[in-house]
Amino acid sequence: MKKIIEGISAGIKEMKRYQAGKSIEEVKEEYGLEKVVKLASNENSLGPAIQVIDTIQSEAKNVNLYPDSETRELKKALAEKYELKEGRVFLGNGSDEILDLLMTLILNPGDEVIQGDPAFIKYELAVKSRGGQSVKVPLDENHRHDLEAMEAAITDKTKAIFICNPNNPTGTMLKKEEIESFLERVSDEILVIVDQAYQEYITAEEPFDGVKLLAEYPNLMLMRTFSKAYGMAGMRVGYALADPELVDYLNRIRGPFNINCLAQKAAVTALESESHLEICQNLNQKEKNFLYQQFEELGLDYIETEANFMMVDLQMPAAEVFEKMQQRGVIIRPGNQFGMDSWIRVTVGTRADNEFFIRNLKKIL
Repeated sequence: MKKIIEGISAGIKEMKRYQAGKSIEEVKEEYGLEKVVKLASNENSLGPAIQVIDTIQSEAKNVNLYPDSETRELKKALAEKYELKEGRVFLGNGSDEILDLLMTLILNPGDEVIQGDPAFIKYELAVKSRGGQSVKVPLDENHRHDLEAMEAAITDKTKAIFICNPNNPTGTMLKKEEIESFLERVSDEILVIVDQAYQEYITAEEPFDGVKLLAEYPNLMLMRTFSKAYGMAGMRVGYALADPELVDYLNRIRGPFNINCLAQKAAVTALESESHLEICQNLNQKEKNFLYQQFEELGLDYIETEANFMMVDLQMPAAEVFEKMQQRGVIIRPGNQFGMDSWIRVTVGTRADNEFFIRNLKKIL
């Protein structure tokens, strides 16, 4: 066994395990609480459409059967939604699986992948576990991706570039023309992955979409998910829109039944439930403004967001705030995990959730 452990790659040995937010049940048990509000993981506080729940219940009788390995129905629905050929659509067991498979596919030991800092931590984990090097480029003074600095970081070892847009954890967004200009300047031998997990929450005018650019830029990949605005984080369904040849190779290395039967049917129904998506979008915008107002009244600096979460600077150690808020039944994400030591990230919840958060925040400020 000793030789097996010693043989684990250096990249994996250097990694730290991804720390997901604690569950509501875990916090209740740990602190003896009856009420706990989770605002740590950017989940949709309204959950999925009722039609999605009905679909899951209806499909449950078929869980003794393997799911459709080709996810035909869902793939067709996504292709029709974006007016693309089905060969451009790749489905994953959450975006996490897509990231892992993609890095497995394209990276060789020593290859470099550029990303913003801070950004979604899974990028670095996927890169390092495949023997690659994660090149982190600090965000600009407005907490946005610094595309000029990212371009300057390109070397002959660069295999891919991650752009998280809107960015997690800052919620900031690059303009359409900024990303398009970047694509024009970057070599087509470098894969540009735009992570659009929060795309449905964007309210800015003319945001970067990218779908119509896929034919022009074979090195462009778009990643989206059903975990956020569609309220299906527990079902684990993510997808990528990309060059058909790249999609073909990803399909060669994925597991044959990577999307379970409940998730496949639920995702199709979610796409059809447009009115629920609109309700979620409207609530998010309304509650963002509520939190903005509360932070301003408290004299706190915050980052305006295009997602369903926001960063706020409390001018005190985030780790300390995290612990004190959990003791009061509010789970948030401490910014020290992102290198923002006095900031916290909070999911935009319902009005009741947000009022509970603000009420308890005031007690520790």
